[in-house]
Amino acid sequence: MDAAQPTYIRTRVQTACDSCKARKVKCDGKRPCGYCTRRQRPETCHYSPQQRRRAATAAAARSPPQQLPNSQHTPLTSAQPHGTALTPAASVSSSRTPDGHQQDSIQVANRIPGDPDDETEVPREARLLCDAQGKLIFIGDCAPLSFFQSVRQLVVSRVDQDAFAPQSSRYSVLENAPSAYHGSSGDSPPTVSVETIERTVSVYLSTTAGLVDLFDNSRLVDDITLWASHGDSLDDASSAVNYLVLAIGYQKDSEEMAQAYFEYARDRAFANLDGNLSMSTVQAFVLVTLYMLGACQINGAFIFFGLSVRSAFSIGLHRTEVNSRFGHDVHRHRDRLWRSLRSVDLFLSTSMGRPPSTSDIDCTVPYRTVDADGHESFDLLSASVQIFLIIEGIVVEVYSRRKISLAMTEGISRQLRDWSGRWLEQLKHVLATNGGEQSTAQLHGVCQVLSTYYYAVMLVSRPFLMYEVCRRLSDGPPSSSRSDVYCGKSRLADACIDAASLMVDLVSDLIERDVLAGKKPLIVSWLFASSMALGVGLLGGFGRILERYTRKSIEALEHFAKSDAHAMQYSLIAKSLLASALSYLEKKEIIERLQRTESSSQLFGLTPLETPRPSIDLTRKEGSWVIETPSMIPGRRDSWSRHDNFFGRGSHFADSPGRFGDLDPAFLSLSGSLPRTPDLSFLNNALENDQSSGALNLFPLLETSGHIDLAHYL
Repeated sequence: MDAAQPTYIRTRVQTACDSCKARKVKCDGKRPCGYCTRRQRPETCHYSPQQRRRAATAAAARSPPQQLPNSQHTPLTSAQPHGTALTPAASVSSSRTPDGHQQDSIQVANRIPGDPDDETEVPREARLLCDAQGKLIFIGDCAPLSFFQSVRQLVVSRVDQDAFAPQSSRYSVLENAPSAYHGSSGDSPPTVSVETIERTVSVYLSTTAGLVDLFDNSRLVDDITLWASHGDSLDDASSAVNYLVLAIGYQKDSEEMAQAYFEYARDRAFANLDGNLSMSTVQAFVLVTLYMLGACQINGAFIFFGLSVRSAFSIGLHRTEVNSRFGHDVHRHRDRLWRSLRSVDLFLSTSMGRPPSTSDIDCTVPYRTVDADGHESFDLLSASVQIFLIIEGIVVEVYSRRKISLAMTEGISRQLRDWSGRWLEQLKHVLATNGGEQSTAQLHGVCQVLSTYYYAVMLVSRPFLMYEVCRRLSDGPPSSSRSDVYCGKSRLADACIDAASLMVDLVSDLIERDVLAGKKPLIVSWLFASSMALGVGLLGGFGRILERYTRKSIEALEHFAKSDAHAMQYSLIAKSLLASALSYLEKKEIIERLQRTESSSQLFGLTPLETPRPSIDLTRKEGSWVIETPSMIPGRRDSWSRHDNFFGRGSHFADSPGRFGDLDPAFLSLSGSLPRTPDLSFLNNALENDQSSGALNLFPLLETSGHIDLAHYL
């Protein structure tokens, strides 16, 4: 008999740790596992308890997927992964904790069938919109502009169908017109004035504080001054970076000079792509992105940032073990450059509703700064990237799904509370100090970080705000048996309004202190979302005090509108929403007062008992609410006309429609939320040569359900 052949049995561990699951690598099941030990992160090796799967019932298998309300009006469906069930299920998502570690968060969305009251629909408002040049670009669900589309649809369908009526405007909410200045050939570099370098760099630091940290700020003025005094080195790779720093600094006061620096530096950055990639390449295209954000060319900024990310991956900035080979100082610099990339990327992703260019897959750079004792030290960039990581989780866990539950919200709120406990007191302490250029830059950075934190709270709670407003406008009282659920949703709606109010207070206070000025695309974007939340909260009856906060948000937007075309358009939209909300509340109060008058007037015979009660109807004429009683008896007209005069006939409460006639028709008319075919006649000249890379048409496709004819466009 032959000897028995050796049998090889494939070993398979029962469960893998969270890190190995996230990175899709084989885990040996040890505690800590071999993979986490080799990565020198044994403390991150964690095993989550296994979730028992429930078998799908026959009824659930036969039931069709749930559709969202008004889904027939949305031109683009959400980015639902193929093969993903639309029924609620337990979801596991990989994310980075605020302290920079990898973790898997398990959010259970399984609920008892037939009991959907503890879940809230997330509005799906992804769409293609037109920029100033008539080009179509994609805006996703989590973007502030998509929130505006949800608010607009609610107001038009339930309050005032003439709200946000477009007239004419020279502004665009998506893309600014290309600058009229075009520099000369790239052979002649622009002149640099050494006397203005210090002030220009100060403006640059204030603009970018809290979002990026690309240089040693204490030496930046000296380095640029030394570079400007040597004219023989103006063609190297670092020259493009220095010119871009000066261009961002000049955007506030001299747009022509800023454009000259920008165009020359952009050409030099492209020319250096043929050579060796370096940190200067990454820095240059990050600065191009920041400049184009300040110039209201968000689509161009999105494109150029992709070059910066690919350059960073090419030189290994995402791996801290690679960065450590260059020495302590370079290691720290390269790590901070990657954190800056993550911060800018998540801002672009959230503000435009598009997938991010970076991720934490195969990334080992920590997102926290520790001192010699191992304690986390105060650092604006670390605070910024950590709150953006929480926002990334909100977008993945909430806006990529059809519903959000109270249990899921609790998991997200725990992360926000943890971030607040570690950073909020320190950030507010910086706000209480004043003095010095470094302090001014820090105030700008703190404002941007806190505004992002408030927007994160709004992002997770605004579906509940929209739910509550829709419920209140529909006059449907909640069932007493579900009062606890509605109480929880109402508290989350209040949290959204509170976060918006706190953001407006923060920005308004710094404007009054003459601190905030110039280009602030991040603050303007989050401030616009706050004005929408406050306006819809006022409309939903969350308190007349919200009128004051809404007006403050409009004043802040008008302050930034001095140099920001987007802020100008946002302020017009917020004014229109405020006018519609106040008009609706006035109508509601008039009806309630008339009903009380009908009841109380019979106590002392103020109106004869035999007089039939006329039906009350309010119509809006020339900016005023006019009471009409079509069933009124001819002989009794005088008594009711007195009530008309008393309750506002002839009082011009709202402004005339012409006051809000500056809304952009290209933006407001191309909306999939209305059941009509948009007019794309303005696209006849869309095929002309573009003069700005910000107007590139990267999204030419539409679903057939959008009913948009692109024959002349394509």
